[in-house]
Amino acid sequence: MTRQFSFAAALLLFLSVFSLPALAQKPDNPAAWEKEIQAFEKSDSANMPAPGGIVFTGSSSIRGWRNLPQEFPDYPIIMRGFGGSRIGDATYYFDRIVKKYQPKQVFFYSGDNDVASGKTAEMTFEQFKGFAKKMKKELPRAELVYLSIKPSISRWNLYPTMQEANKKIKRYAFWHRKVKFVDVGTAMLGTDGKPKPELYIGDGLHMTPAGYAIWNEIIKPHLKK
Repeated sequence: MTRQFSFAAALLLFLSVFSLPALAQKPDNPAAWEKEIQAFEKSDSANMPAPGGIVFTGSSSIRGWRNLPQEFPDYPIIMRGFGGSRIGDATYYFDRIVKKYQPKQVFFYSGDNDVASGKTAEMTFEQFKGFAKKMKKELPRAELVYLSIKPSISRWNLYPTMQEANKKIKRYAFWHRKVKFVDVGTAMLGTDGKPKPELYIGDGLHMTPAGYAIWNEIIKPHLKK
């Protein structure tokens, strides 16, 4: 009886410990972004972008990049960033925010919110692979440019996990044609190795114009005419 009790107690402890990360995760909910996707479609009904453009999609760091088309007026940039979205959300809405434009390039920033929601680096990487495979299947001639998960003041404690996800994605890009990894994070760190405060607004997460100015310089060589 004692042995059975000890075994049951040990099993319960094991399950409780190893299920904690899963319990801590906030589940994905793509339907939450339906209204934002419909807003894009309403805009398209009035002025549909020509095929062969450059789509920028992903989370709020893309949505907040409001001056990007003006900074590069010679490039057919289509902005399709939405809310606090995660990688899987962009995959879910791929046909409606990427494929329909038949772009030659897709710049993708996402993963920040995946890690913040409780996903591990491996889980975030798996989500990225899902998006990349969707790209390869639906847009085999287009190039995917992944912008690395950036450091931030408010999520600095999560940056080691984000960096681990970045490394996995960078390795994937190295071995896959038409997939490119672009580091946007290193230039955002100061001499102390921490995020430069002037690059972030009051929430310590989203970027100021100074932050986007750095990103503009970084992506410039990767834009295709």
